[in-house]
Amino acid sequence: MSRDPLLALAATVRGFLPVDEGRALTAHGRRRGREHPGGTWLEIGAWCGRSTVFLGAAARASGSVLFSLDHHHGSEEQQAGWEHYEPDLVDPSDGRINTLPTWQRTVARAGLEDVVVGLVGPSALVAAHLHEPLDLLFIDGGHAADVAWADYRNWTPRIVPGGRLLIHDVFPDPADGGRPPYEIYRAALADGFTEVDAVGSLRVLRRS
Repeated sequence: MSRDPLLALAATVRGFLPVDEGRALTAHGRRRGREHPGGTWLEIGAWCGRSTVFLGAAARASGSVLFSLDHHHGSEEQQAGWEHYEPDLVDPSDGRINTLPTWQRTVARAGLEDVVVGLVGPSALVAAHLHEPLDLLFIDGGHAADVAWADYRNWTPRIVPGGRLLIHDVFPDPADGGRPPYEIYRAALADGFTEVDAVGSLRVLRRS
């Protein structure tokens, strides 16, 4: 059990991010925050807010701001009939998954509303209108090839020198998981990013 109340809270939030990988998000966020306080951070894919709290704890410590981007209707594997379907997250008014209310309650319970800014919409649409340089980018959105590659191509050019790129669900063995996160991780290495850490399926890279 973490002595940090925010990290302890994050570990209780529903989600698919393992706690050790979440703590790695916090650790690397804090490291980047010490290098460059007051930065602009972005996470793509928030679900119910577990990763948001892990990163938000680090953002608060460094005076940074975390933009949390998600359409909040879930990826393919979270729809009815698929492995990670959670019927209590369905909005009865339209029959769609809607994690936004849960995410909002999570951020409020963590006391991070002055540190975390929610962005609700498609990643590509937001990228076309938000051009702020990024000190830290966490990619954990959809795993379909077109979606993962769009996240990579739209957002990684915004990362400043010395900034961090964190990619979740990177599985070198195809038997362990889908390929797009692994493929964009390999592309990042080819594009000049340097790997600085690996925890479970999380890869942490630094822009030169």
